[in-house]
Amino acid sequence: MNPEQLRSFCVSFNAAVEEFPFPRVPEVSVFKVCGKMFALTTLDARPLTVNLKCDPEAAIRLRGDYPGLIAPGWHMNKRHWNTVTVDGDLPDQFVRELIEDSYDLVVAGLPRAERLRLDRP
Repeated sequence: MNPEQLRSFCVSFNAAVEEFPFPRVPEVSVFKVCGKMFALTTLDARPLTVNLKCDPEAAIRLRGDYPGLIAPGWHMNKRHWNTVTVDGDLPDQFVRELIEDSYDLVVAGLPRAERLRLDRP
């Protein structure tokens, strides 16, 4: 997965936006839904990585299954976030599933009214 594919996929979700909230590091892209972050990346970094929200038990399992490619979230709550190397040996479809899982976890934590607004066509 290249940087443009990563960006395009992240903003393809309902109500997802890309923001640059860190003035000291303007190259950091933060992808949010309803003001809540579900992905964080520096699109011009090599290797290309993305921080993604993850169920704590799944996060530990993924780190064990993919050492060197999935690690505890860099500068994040290590229990709930993983850093995933997306331009490495992980299949693009698997990376997309991890991003979608992150988005879904964030949406599940939104207030009911916001979730219902997102479900409208």
